Amino acid sequence: MKTKLSLLLICVALAGGCSRYERKEEPVTVPAPVVVTRGQEESETKKEEDQTPKIEIEVTTKGPRSRHAPVKVKGIYISAYVAGTKAMMDEIIRQIDETEINAVVIDVKDDNGRITFPMDTPMVNEIDAVKKFIPDIEGLVKTLKEHNIYTIARVVAFRDPYLPEKKPELALKLGDGSIYRDSKGLAWVNPYKQEIWDYLVEVGIGAHAAGFDEVQFDYIRFSTEKGINRVVYDEEDMKGRSRTDIITEFIDYAHEKLEEEGVYVAADVFGAIIESGVDSDSVGQSYGDMANHLDYICPMIYPSHYGDGNFGIAHPDMEPYNTILAALKGSREVLDSHKEEERSQAKVRPWLQDFTASYLDHHIHYGDEEIRQQIQAVYDAGYDEWMLWSAACRYHWGGLKSAEEAKEEQARESGVVVQDVGKAASSPQETEDSRPGTPVGCFDMGLKVGRKGCFGGQKRSFRRQAA
Repeated sequence: MKTKLSLLLICVALAGGCSRYERKEEPVTVPAPVVVTRGQEESETKKEEDQTPKIEIEVTTKGPRSRHAPVKVKGIYISAYVAGTKAMMDEIIRQIDETEINAVVIDVKDDNGRITFPMDTPMVNEIDAVKKFIPDIEGLVKTLKEHNIYTIARVVAFRDPYLPEKKPELALKLGDGSIYRDSKGLAWVNPYKQEIWDYLVEVGIGAHAAGFDEVQFDYIRFSTEKGINRVVYDEEDMKGRSRTDIITEFIDYAHEKLEEEGVYVAADVFGAIIESGVDSDSVGQSYGDMANHLDYICPMIYPSHYGDGNFGIAHPDMEPYNTILAALKGSREVLDSHKEEERSQAKVRPWLQDFTASYLDHHIHYGDEEIRQQIQAVYDAGYDEWMLWSAACRYHWGGLKSAEEAKEEQARESGVVVQDVGKAASSPQETEDSRPGTPVGCFDMGLKVGRKGCFGGQKRSFRRQAA
């Protein structure tokens, strides 16, 4: 028997009673805004929302739903603005069809705390959180599914400048009772508040109802900016729990609730916290502990985010392959030490850098070769999933394999022999070019796979040229 989510939330409340350095990216280029009067803006927004069906959530009371088979994700980030602009999405989907990319991470609850498409859930309605960047979410998800693209909902968690304006009691506050704001003037919500946990779960279930396969929490942490040490917490909320305790508890809670709905759960974490106890305690992210309560853990190991000298590398941004490899070797060591019997551990799916960090004194331009080097480092570290981040959603497609090459690689990994036209199939052999993670076609193109990745120092594209 199915009931509305509001009933679920009441039950949760009766029964029961966490994040990222600022990404310094290229600015997102969007058209100049249309200037309208306040009344006109509200009228137009209301008119549009009245004409757009909201996603209604139904939950089952018959027990946990089964989840589909996991997907080895090779994904890219898509902002809500781009996702809601048909011409842009059509071009991105065209590029995806021609490459190895098989997944997209789309803003559902964005960096400003707004829900990016109409969603009919209790808290979303109460605080009027919807800002309709994506006018036809059902149509978008349908199109993505038709192209066999795995869909991941990005849900920004505890940096939420919108919710505190509607519910100040949920905000981080200073000793004088005023709302804490970071250097950008943005408010954060209090991770110790159960009501916020339920709201984030509500949004995750809403995303799944809209057709998303997975929920990925971002900013699942405490702020690290100046003034955060002046924030005061109510002991009644804290109950003696540390920052890392509460973030891990939230992860466990959200995973349990969303798993019951058949949703995979992921979380983005700082790359710096993997082997640093100081950074871990500051943001509230314990890499090993969090991995024991998630399906996927997504360290943001952008080379530009590591200071000079990290991993013994003079300028990490200038050595993408070595930086990614070192970060992921550290990941494996930490996770191996945190394994628990009879508990599955999250798969590692790192975020890679597809932008040029021109704000650094020592940086290089990131193009096709630098993208491929990072991907190769993921494989050489023993992992097989990754995602590319560009805040502007401008990707270097030439650094990716073609769709045909990706299929050949998948066939090799599964032991299936791909028979070329006019050639007899033979038993698969262990060759240098068939090692797991080796880019298909490297040796055919006369390139070597080594510390510099598949390109061998040359800017060569994996995209097949038209005949």
